[in-house]
Amino acid sequence: MRDSFNRMIGKTRYVVCRIMLHLSGTEVAPILGVLNRAAREAIDAEGDMEVLGEGLVELCETLMRYEEDWLSAANEGDVFWSEGEAGDYVNELFTDSAQRYGTELDFHSTSDYDESFSVPVTRNVIVMITVAFEGEVPELETDLANITALKEGLKALIGLHYKHKLRAIQVHFSPAQLGDELTNDQLLQHYPELIPL
Repeated sequence: MRDSFNRMIGKTRYVVCRIMLHLSGTEVAPILGVLNRAAREAIDAEGDMEVLGEGLVELCETLMRYEEDWLSAANEGDVFWSEGEAGDYVNELFTDSAQRYGTELDFHSTSDYDESFSVPVTRNVIVMITVAFEGEVPELETDLANITALKEGLKALIGLHYKHKLRAIQVHFSPAQLGDELTNDQLLQHYPELIPL
């Protein structure tokens, strides 16, 4: 009833949502390269939504190619009729994602791995995508803890970019760089909301 009233008086509907996806397997390490490249481009773009959106599209397409490695997922979000309240919730989710294990990027470190021929194999990767958008997208406003719904949600994110409806995009991932490892114990401790797919 409140949604109908707010629409009737011309208020803009904002949705903020976060999707967490856990990929697991011996072949998931290359996704860290895609994530790190997108992070560098996002930093260089200084918040340009077109560049951030293109990075999101590439990430969603990459995640769909890795579907056989999807192990668990979770999502959360809320609807707002005030841009300020939506922005506050984006910041809250950003802070939460950034405080989780292994999501800190360090583009300036000189890793010891440069000097060796082997790097520990990353078997677990968590990707956290937080977006804010205008309008209504049922594919993102539902439980995404099953493979079909998650695929539709990722496709919907791509569509939002091309419809120019995205207002905020944030991506966090763990581990943040090749050579770091996210153990099963760390997964349970820092990502307890994940539901097996």
